[in-house]
Amino acid sequence: MAEELDIEGMIQRFRERAQAVKHRTLPPVGGPERQQFIDQAQRDFQDYAMIGDAVGALEDGVLVLRIDLRPPGP
Repeated sequence: MAEELDIEGMIQRFRERAQAVKHRTLPPVGGPERQQFIDQAQRDFQDYAMIGDAVGALEDGVLVLRIDLRPPGP
C-alpha cells in the first residue's frame, strides 16, 4: 500500500529550508563568485518561502498549492 502524502509536513519542510537559507553563512569566496552565491541564496529563499506559505490540497489526485501573492492590505 502506498504511503499517504503528508502535504502539511512537506510545506513545513519548505518553511524550514527557507529559514536554513536565510541563516546560511557565506563561504570564503570573493569577487563575482560571492555575488553569485548571494543571488542564488536569495532565489532559494524566495522559492522555499513561497512554497512554505502555500495552502496545499490533493484534488482528484493532483497536488494543488495555493500561494497568495497579493500585497498585504487593510
